[in-house]
Amino acid sequence: MNNLLSLAEEKPVSFSRRLFLGSSLAAAVLPSLVRAEEAAPTSAATAFTPRHIPARELPVPTTVSPELQAVIGAPYSPGWNDIPQNATDWKDLAFKSAAGAANAIAAIKEHFGLQVEKTTMAGVPVFVITPQEIAPNNENRLLVHIHGGGFVLFPGEAGAGEGMMMAGYGKFRVVSIDYRMAPDFPFPAALDDVTAVWRVLLASYEPSKMGMFGTSAGGGLTLSAVLRAKSEGLSLPGAIAPGSPCADLTWSGDTANANAYVDNALISRSGWVGAATTLYAGAHDLRNPELSPIFGDFRNFPPAILTSGTRDLLLSDTVRTHRKLRQARVNAFLQVFEGESHAQFLTPFVPETEEAFGEIAHFFDVHLAS
Repeated sequence: MNNLLSLAEEKPVSFSRRLFLGSSLAAAVLPSLVRAEEAAPTSAATAFTPRHIPARELPVPTTVSPELQAVIGAPYSPGWNDIPQNATDWKDLAFKSAAGAANAIAAIKEHFGLQVEKTTMAGVPVFVITPQEIAPNNENRLLVHIHGGGFVLFPGEAGAGEGMMMAGYGKFRVVSIDYRMAPDFPFPAALDDVTAVWRVLLASYEPSKMGMFGTSAGGGLTLSAVLRAKSEGLSLPGAIAPGSPCADLTWSGDTANANAYVDNALISRSGWVGAATTLYAGAHDLRNPELSPIFGDFRNFPPAILTSGTRDLLLSDTVRTHRKLRQARVNAFLQVFEGESHAQFLTPFVPETEEAFGEIAHFFDVHLAS
């Protein structure tokens, strides 16, 4: 702890085999035969008719824990589609997000008996989180946490909850970065802050002994931070854990539509979250890899574990990131939880949450030098 704080500037669903093969073959071949008979010209720009899905009821799955069933069955958050109209409204939403998280933050700290100290590194506010007991293998390791919230929510300690749970479940020392956010500080301020803290930590820790992680916006920033480090010739983390990363600000992934209104956390990009990513990006090209890392070069990335849920609006961002990492021959592992909407593997004290963090902690233990 003393060594870490010395880096700071101040303390403080069976068909028969024949039927299955036959129907699958027909599904694959018949459209091609029809197209050949019609001899219709095709092009990459062909517009296909959208599929209209009948209205239906979506039950709460019984294949998850009772605790998670309560989360999945919860109604949409009030005001999810009330989009702030100006900077004052965005800041008010951020303030409310922090206030709403306060009780959970207090419960997490008490549950794990964590020591949380606020300080700064390179002028950036951070929270140094120390568990009651650090695992022997983790004595010389450090995890760097980047919080989520659509690049606009959960300022201050409210953003550190994921970092606290990682410290508690995994018995790691964690530094959680309270980076600058929109509306006052749009892209690239958050990425600049993460990179600045990374530079400070590199001065005292071996990169192979450090991991980086975060969820949603924090998952996207984790990927972007690696891309930035590569471009600046900085050493990379020994392993990363992007959770349901906001990796494509063009919202091109399939589940941005397929899981709209199925996800009861983000619900739809037509709500505040779509507006938040637009606010963060400003006038910048949305395909800029530092904004939308899915468009970046993943070669030579550190080993990565990615986490999502079957109802997650950003499941496609997670799946596409995993596939792109594997195409780049990166050691990447994907865990997807039954029934979960966006980032619900962060719900405190739910069995699936402990399982998710256990997998991530094990991944770090395997891939970080000790």
